[in-house]
Amino acid sequence: MQATATVLVYSDDAGTREQVRLAAGRRPAADVPQVEIVECATLPAVLAALEQGGIDVCVLDGETAPAGGMGVCRQIKDEIFNCPPVLLLMGRPQDSWLATWSRADAAVTHPVDPVAFADALAGLLRRRLLAQT
Repeated sequence: MQATATVLVYSDDAGTREQVRLAAGRRPAADVPQVEIVECATLPAVLAALEQGGIDVCVLDGETAPAGGMGVCRQIKDEIFNCPPVLLLMGRPQDSWLATWSRADAAVTHPVDPVAFADALAGLLRRRLLAQT
């Protein structure tokens, strides 16, 4: 197992980024590596981080403005070769159809439920690590 996994967190709200950091903890599950968080508050920062490489999972806030996480997810799925899996933060459960449209790999709702979030993140990390072997 690799030593750490890098998780990109995109939100224009510092409070949301903090909720994600706290919910992920050092390690979202015992069978995945410790996580290192890369925070981005703007779309250009997200694109630059993805172009650099080394991102294992993206967590995108669907409530971010002006570039919402759902649109960003669809964009990076189209534009980034071997795009990492995306965990989308939705404003409400009824937005799950938008998460499907955006091609998110998993979705959870705001406010961040630490158990549901850690479970979804760990699942995406497992899938990403299997794909890399």
